[in-house]
Amino acid sequence: MTCLKREVALPSPIGLQGEDFNSVHVMKPRKPSETPAGAKNGARVKLANVPPEGVYLPNNNRLTPHMRSPDYVQMSTAAAITLGLMPGKMHGCGCTRCLNLLLTYPEGCRANCAYCGLARHREGDRDYADRNFIRVDWPAVPMSEIVEKVHLAGNETPFHRMCISMITHPNSDADTLAVLKQWTDKIDPSTVPVSILSNPTTMTRADVRNLHELGADIFTVAIDAATPDIFENTRGKGVQSPHSWDGYWNILEAARDVFGNQKFGAHIIIGMGETEFEALTLIQRLVDMGGHSHLFCFFPEKGSLMDHLPATPRDQWRRVQLARYLIDYRDVRIDHMRFDDKGRVADFGVPAQELDTVIDEGIAFRTSGCPGKFRTDVSACDRPYGDSPPSNIASYPFQPSAGDMRKIRHQLGREKPGEVYVSGSEFEDETP
Repeated sequence: MTCLKREVALPSPIGLQGEDFNSVHVMKPRKPSETPAGAKNGARVKLANVPPEGVYLPNNNRLTPHMRSPDYVQMSTAAAITLGLMPGKMHGCGCTRCLNLLLTYPEGCRANCAYCGLARHREGDRDYADRNFIRVDWPAVPMSEIVEKVHLAGNETPFHRMCISMITHPNSDADTLAVLKQWTDKIDPSTVPVSILSNPTTMTRADVRNLHELGADIFTVAIDAATPDIFENTRGKGVQSPHSWDGYWNILEAARDVFGNQKFGAHIIIGMGETEFEALTLIQRLVDMGGHSHLFCFFPEKGSLMDHLPATPRDQWRRVQLARYLIDYRDVRIDHMRFDDKGRVADFGVPAQELDTVIDEGIAFRTSGCPGKFRTDVSACDRPYGDSPPSNIASYPFQPSAGDMRKIRHQLGREKPGEVYVSGSEFEDETP
């Protein structure tokens, strides 16, 4: 690929305080409050000791059923709809192609990440199985029931991939293996490949190797924060949480060694105070290792320590989405690009016509994640509206329409000659 330099006009500011990006000075989480003794470590649930009764829908009962992995897991609302366990539909898409499963315990996740709805600091106001995560509820379902439903569907299953998401809990490593074994005992990983969204804080290199040997196909690490300082302030000691930047990278490097090239990756949340240059430097580092990046747009998750902060301005988000796609799939490097004095992308490092072609394809603006069956740059993990509402879509869980592309181009400040974007949709009244 030939990389030429050209000027790209930056969009007009639309974000907080007139900025078109979330600056580090703005993105400060609240300090966690003290949890009442009677609510710590799932105390209410354990005291009630209500036996589980099949599928549990969040908020049905304040005395949450006493459910525990590996017998039970939680799944995303989209996955539950796809499996027929919940009624409903998703705007613009047939729910999801990825069966996202989440380990669950009455004690909950013992970490305290500032942007997460599952965080430990919520013990005082909401039991674990009732907490929202990436904007949706997560019903709890017997693992045996999930496996049986997918097994009976055979090659007709709508799922292109299954993902086990770990949490920070003493039993998480062993239970992830147990859940994976339940799956691979009845479902051929070649029919529905398996990804692991890991918890590096509790893992060793041996754990990584065991998961690979049992049939996991891809291993991912939710680094989330793009710099060590932001990580520390949102996932580490700054919020009384146990995670460390070095620990996460140690396990990611183990995944590279065990799973191999293109079979590992990292999640990154855009808009938590990092510059675009810092985020793309991290993305380039992952590509140079042989891995991939999976992007999330910061959204103020209800109940989190950052729920008072602004969602990522779409200007910033679209620039990073586009630049990330070029780095991950079009052999462009960060050193081909140019950045302004605030770290924003000022030049994507490719000729205008080539850049317009990539934009028009629309793939760069779809949800990024582990690959599905269509093509490597189209994710199975489409996470419908996991980082935005339909009124202001960040990650498109479907191929953007012509109208969507006009909006995207407007957000990028790259409208076509004579093209005018007119705001307004059936969802325009929803809170962004």
